Amino acid sequence: MTTASPRRSDVALAEALVPTVLAAGAAVMEIYRRDFAVETKGDASPVTEADKLAEAIILADLARLAPEIPVVAEESCAAGVIPDVADAFFLVDPVDGTREFIQRNGDFTVNVALVRGGVPVVGLVLAPARSRLFLGVVGEGAAMLTIEDGRVIGRVAIEAVQAADGSPRIIASRSHRTPETDAFIAGHPGASIVAAGSSLKFCLMAAGEADLYPRLGPTMQWDTAAGDAVLRAAGGMVTDMDGRPLSYGPNGAAGTAAYANPWFLARGADKA
Repeated sequence: MTTASPRRSDVALAEALVPTVLAAGAAVMEIYRRDFAVETKGDASPVTEADKLAEAIILADLARLAPEIPVVAEESCAAGVIPDVADAFFLVDPVDGTREFIQRNGDFTVNVALVRGGVPVVGLVLAPARSRLFLGVVGEGAAMLTIEDGRVIGRVAIEAVQAADGSPRIIASRSHRTPETDAFIAGHPGASIVAAGSSLKFCLMAAGEADLYPRLGPTMQWDTAAGDAVLRAAGGMVTDMDGRPLSYGPNGAAGTAAYANPWFLARGADKA
């Protein structure tokens, strides 16, 4: 009897999770289309019933598909449920871009990632209001899937591209621009700016629509892991500001701060 390679197992897991994120996305869109209440969490960030419902759907499916792998999920962590993790674990952000969700501008996503050895190796990022699902398995490539009526009707491979000399397309947050980000942009005269919200920024880079994404401000690992995996699978990379690949897993801090990211820079394909 042969054992499946990690990459083959990762591909199978990614495909098995497609219905999961589509179901979570459908629940999110049902709430998006009607009135909903907005609460404020202890860290002053907003949360809605969409975050909670989508997370419940994802957690139930992960418990069925991979019960041996612990799950670090944003809303569970906010409620104090932070599991111990080992080499492999899931990171879940049921609605990344809650501010975009509240503003109803469409730039919000449903995110599931598998981390192994500190590296995000599988990522699914669903943009339900845009009917797009981005899927990446590191070492196997990335794809953009078109969704209609809750099912996949198209799939195309995507690949990050090299930045043009002197005129990179810099993608910047709609809701979280900082003075440091503005200074980074000013250091690239001739650059064009692509505005987007949530983990869609990683996916636009993976699809070759932007070259650099500086995040010089606070983020959490569940915000970035799925998009990071898609970008890496497409040939890009995310590093800290010292050039080291962004690493995932508890950092030794207490509570949710254990999953805080440093500032980072996402890049498209490196020059050969």
